Amino acid sequence: MKPPDKVYRFRPMERADLALVGGWLIAPHVRQWWGEAATALEEISEILDLGLVKPYIGEFLGRPAGYFQAYDPHEDYGHPYADQPAGTLGIDQFIGASELTGLGHGTAMTRAFCQMLFTNGARRIIADPDAENAGAIRMYEKAGFSRLDQRDTEYGVVLLMHLDAQQETERQ
Repeated sequence: MKPPDKVYRFRPMERADLALVGGWLIAPHVRQWWGEAATALEEISEILDLGLVKPYIGEFLGRPAGYFQAYDPHEDYGHPYADQPAGTLGIDQFIGASELTGLGHGTAMTRAFCQMLFTNGARRIIADPDAENAGAIRMYEKAGFSRLDQRDTEYGVVLLMHLDAQQETERQ
């Protein structure tokens, strides 16, 4: 049974959350797709300083459960997804609390995160899971995303997927 979306909240990540996120990054289910924990944590730390990417801590029933981030591909010169329409935001995320994996929280939290972004004005949301990450691709499809195309980017070979605000409104 899918947990209801209202149990999820997203708060802006703060420097004090780096230790929490660092602990999640060493978990095997995260490390497999986010790479070496120290490097990933350094990149997330830089995100806090630069402000181009907006990082969040996703909470389940008031308890930290995962890392979420949103970015505008049009704000980063030469971004491989700048061909997407105006109003597009890209997202990346992971469920950090291993005891919450495999229970539908990834799908439900992703839907709740997208709903928050749509409420704040996003018109399209894109995700770019590794083309070999079948679990993430399934999760995005369950969350309502459709496949756009496969791309060879600086991040590796990815499957670019999208969810449009209009699509989401029609589903509700």
